[in-house]
Amino acid sequence: MTSTAIVGSTGLVGSSILSTLLSLPQISSVHSISRRKPAAAATDTKLDPVIEPDTAQWPAKFSLISPPPQIFFSGLGTTRGAAGSVAAQRLIDHDLNLSLAQAAKEAGVKVYVLISSGGASAQSMMAYPKMKGELEEAVKGLGFDHTVILRPGLIVGEREESRPAEWLVRKIAGAAGMISTGLKDVWAQDKDVIAKAAVSAGLKALEGGEDVPKVWMVGQSDIVRLGRTEWKA
Repeated sequence: MTSTAIVGSTGLVGSSILSTLLSLPQISSVHSISRRKPAAAATDTKLDPVIEPDTAQWPAKFSLISPPPQIFFSGLGTTRGAAGSVAAQRLIDHDLNLSLAQAAKEAGVKVYVLISSGGASAQSMMAYPKMKGELEEAVKGLGFDHTVILRPGLIVGEREESRPAEWLVRKIAGAAGMISTGLKDVWAQDKDVIAKAAVSAGLKALEGGEDVPKVWMVGQSDIVRLGRTEWKA
């Protein structure tokens, strides 16, 4: 049986990771940290939600989880529009994510799974891929037994808030997927497929073995393979 924790559980991919974890019999517990209660909290006894409106308190809340979870999933992220500025977005996407990863490492978490972004690069001249790339480099250096970083393309799913141009591209991706998943998978992945890939990779990393690298970069083709082709509930 495997114990887990998650942040970002009310977001697009994070909510799918949460529901996937709760559906698996081999998952014994799921600790979520969020500003509001996840939808699953009212019905699933496997879930232990920690509700804290002040995100600055989240790392301290993580350290109180006992015993520490074996796998920690982060689907935490925001948009520049929602945050109000690039600097405010960085406080969430980079700074808070890194503080939580550090708290997880100090607590004894074995496997860290991060939902990053395709094109993430610490050398990028653009703010978003740069902050994502810098976060990747920072969490790699924390020394988890295994660090799993997923780099999806466009994430297909209904967001609570989305810009018109982004909404249109998602609709195009959805239409392409209705014709053939192959038309979509090379540049866009369904939120549920990404979530299942994250859970699958996290469990494989916990099991260990020579085929699982200490730092596992999971690109778009591997996301499709782990989250759809090879997925076993």
